[in-house]
Amino acid sequence: MNPSLARPPLRVALVQFKPTKGAVPANIEAVRELVAAQAALADLVVFPESALSGYFLEGGVAEAALAVDTLVELLGAPAENAPDVVIGFYERWRRRLYNSVVYLEPRDGTWTVRHVHRKMFPPTYGVFDEARFVEPGTDLRAFDTRFGRMGLLICEEMWHSLPSTVLALGGAELLIVVSASPARDFQPGPSSRPANLERWDEIAPQAAREHGIFVVVAQLVGSEGGKLFPGGSIAVRPDGRILERGPLWDEGVTIAELDASAIDRARVTAPLLADLEQMLPHLQRALDATRASANGEGDPDEGPDLTDRIEAPSLVGRGAVSTDDPTLRDPAALEIDVELVERTLVEFIRDEVRRRRSFERVVIGVSGGVDSAVSLALACRALGPENVFGFRLPYRASSAESLDHAQLAIDATGAHARTIEITNPIDRYVEEFEPDLSPLRKGNLMARLRAVILFDQSAKLRALPLGTGNKSERLLGYFTWHADDSPPINPIGDLFKTQVWALARHLGVPEVIIEKPATADLVKGVTDEDELGIAYHEADPILHAFVRGYGVEDLVQLGFDRAPVEVVWRRLHSTHWKRELPTVAVLSSTAIGEFYLRPVDY
Repeated sequence: MNPSLARPPLRVALVQFKPTKGAVPANIEAVRELVAAQAALADLVVFPESALSGYFLEGGVAEAALAVDTLVELLGAPAENAPDVVIGFYERWRRRLYNSVVYLEPRDGTWTVRHVHRKMFPPTYGVFDEARFVEPGTDLRAFDTRFGRMGLLICEEMWHSLPSTVLALGGAELLIVVSASPARDFQPGPSSRPANLERWDEIAPQAAREHGIFVVVAQLVGSEGGKLFPGGSIAVRPDGRILERGPLWDEGVTIAELDASAIDRARVTAPLLADLEQMLPHLQRALDATRASANGEGDPDEGPDLTDRIEAPSLVGRGAVSTDDPTLRDPAALEIDVELVERTLVEFIRDEVRRRRSFERVVIGVSGGVDSAVSLALACRALGPENVFGFRLPYRASSAESLDHAQLAIDATGAHARTIEITNPIDRYVEEFEPDLSPLRKGNLMARLRAVILFDQSAKLRALPLGTGNKSERLLGYFTWHADDSPPINPIGDLFKTQVWALARHLGVPEVIIEKPATADLVKGVTDEDELGIAYHEADPILHAFVRGYGVEDLVQLGFDRAPVEVVWRRLHSTHWKRELPTVAVLSSTAIGEFYLRPVDY
């Protein structure tokens, strides 16, 4: 090819955007400014899924949804030499709500809609409940732009192989994916990224390589009610190599230059798309036959189908009982990438305290144990020690060692320190009203009074209370309801106790705090293991298996001792109520939390 005839590369700007929750006009203004700033740098600017409102809106979707015409009007006139723009947003169309993405082109002083795609796979599992609030789209096709033929997908659609295949068969040479993918799983690994981004590093290059197309993925960033969007946007070449990568956790713009000649080279090397096009009629017949079979229909001309004559069992072999997850008994299964977790939780605290709830400071009850020491250290790194207030709240029977260790943790971080003795109010209540109070009730009383004091001090200091309960305690129900669990945000609530110990070592928590036996210090000389009947090192792998769907007999057959398994099972299944808000009798079709749904940071 004559170099003078070569096409210039397409410059795509992937915007990692942190929207203000539900504030659509303010977010649109931020989009306008970002697009104008990229006019001389990019041909196409891509914003992530739900960029105009945030993703987890629940019932707020109806309030944030816009018609495309309204979006165009609010965006105003494009700047001179403006790039094309792709934006993920909640859409109101034909009196229905959709999770959509629009491709806009500047033309004649306004934005022209080239294509709208409506998400076909709104997920409803795990942290997702999207299909409750939006309709699924039903149309998928490639479309032409001034820069070439393209296709749009939204998040989970990319996790299915067919949507990208349909768009590639439709002639798309660039697949634009907008995503809001919450960070999940932080095991150690060479990339030091959450496991969900590792998965994106597999599926995007696979689609690019299989079809010989460019794939770009723009990811949302920030924290929404504890669900953390890590960013990590990527641009992938037609040969499957990652061309550019956005940063973790930070807003920003990543420019990728897409050279169209790379498509030609990839398709010469691996003409998989051409092979697929050749076999498409035969695959279509097979697909039609599969649909007919699923509907109970059959074709008598095709002869007998023996699979219809056999009661097909589930997949089963003839060997010993096994499991599809050999790591269940491996201690490494609970290992975490402590550096990545630290950075994640620092961003979580910073985002939830300041951006989502408009506080600058936090208060923490510091007990002298490892959990409060870790929350304290994370808060100081996120907000600065000058914005963190550590409170020691001892009772006269509290261990002197615990009081010393609490001060040691505070001194190690440089946080503000204050001690408030709770002996007098507790003793006066007991002496005057409940002289026969049991040790268990007294311990709960102390825990709740500490929570009351922390909330009052938070009002005085304009500081948000920060939680200190770990995942093991929460699953075992080993906490005082509306006391330990009452702070509105908790950075370590999804870390097992053994993971908290690992993070504590990484953060430099004093070793004496990490190594001592865990205790709530509510009853003198009684440790957590005494009360639970099992050590955390033994309980954590069992809990890890239970929350992943395994049962008692599964674990016993896999070699776990029955007695501790049953101890953990009983505690887990008898304490679900402690992990929920109070149960309210539902009497209307507008019951809060059942019908009237808004996320905590809306």
